[in-house]
Amino acid sequence: MSTDDELEKIKQQMLKRMMTPTPAKSSTLRDGQVNDLTDANFRQAMSETDKPVLVDFWAEWCAPCKMMAPVIHQLAAEYAGKAYLAKLSVDHNPGTAARYRVMSIPNFIVFRGGQPVGQTVGAVGRPGLVQLIQRGLG
Repeated sequence: MSTDDELEKIKQQMLKRMMTPTPAKSSTLRDGQVNDLTDANFRQAMSETDKPVLVDFWAEWCAPCKMMAPVIHQLAAEYAGKAYLAKLSVDHNPGTAARYRVMSIPNFIVFRGGQPVGQTVGAVGRPGLVQLIQRGLG
């Protein structure tokens, strides 16, 4: 292979690489599923979307939290494309729970633009969470 042929091959490979689109930035929040948030990723998750994010502050030992889990999963699927649903364990992530003064659980806070726009405490059932998400949707 001549030097010119090698050079042409290298140029073609580089051109192909440059023309290949770069993958979209990986998002912390996934549409249609319940997202796990932590002290480490909470702020990033809130900053990367303009959609409302309903966060369920919960604990493994909390019976009312466990009762609400199926509702959270159902709503995540129903609000895909419109809002995100997420869970944050208060036992494993005390910093975020303290920042938002979560003293009782389950505690649901809806965020829009990274700021809380609504909150409810207790096992409020599906209607209570739908109302909270609607508040976030504005």
